[in-house]
Amino acid sequence: MAGEKTRVMNIKEGMPTVDEARRRLIRELERAKKDGVKVVKIIHGYGSTGVGGKIKDGVRKSLRRRKSEGVINLFVYGENWSVFDADTREILERCPALSRERDIEGNEGVTVVLL
Repeated sequence: MAGEKTRVMNIKEGMPTVDEARRRLIRELERAKKDGVKVVKIIHGYGSTGVGGKIKDGVRKSLRRRKSEGVINLFVYGENWSVFDADTREILERCPALSRERDIEGNEGVTVVLL
C-alpha cells in the first residue's frame, strides 16, 4: 500500500484487551486523519485464539460509532470485500492499489476504512 495515502494498522498486535484495542483504534484513526491518510487497513484478527473475536467485535462496534459520528466515511469488513460491493468499489476508486492486496477478500480478520 506504499506510494498512496494508506496505512496498515495492526490492532491485535501484543494481544491487547478489547478496551485497549478500541483506544488504540481511535488514537490511530485520529493520527491517520491528521497525516492525510485516505484509507486504513485494520488487522484485528478473527478470533482463532478465543480473544480475537472479542477484539474484532469491539473494533467493529467502534467503527460503526465513528461512522455515525462522521469521523470516518465508510468501512468494509474483509468477508464483504468484493468488486460487487458498492462501498468496496468506492474505496478502490480512492485507493486502486488495494486491488492488488490478496489478504482482504474473505478475511474476517481485516476491515478496510475510508477516512
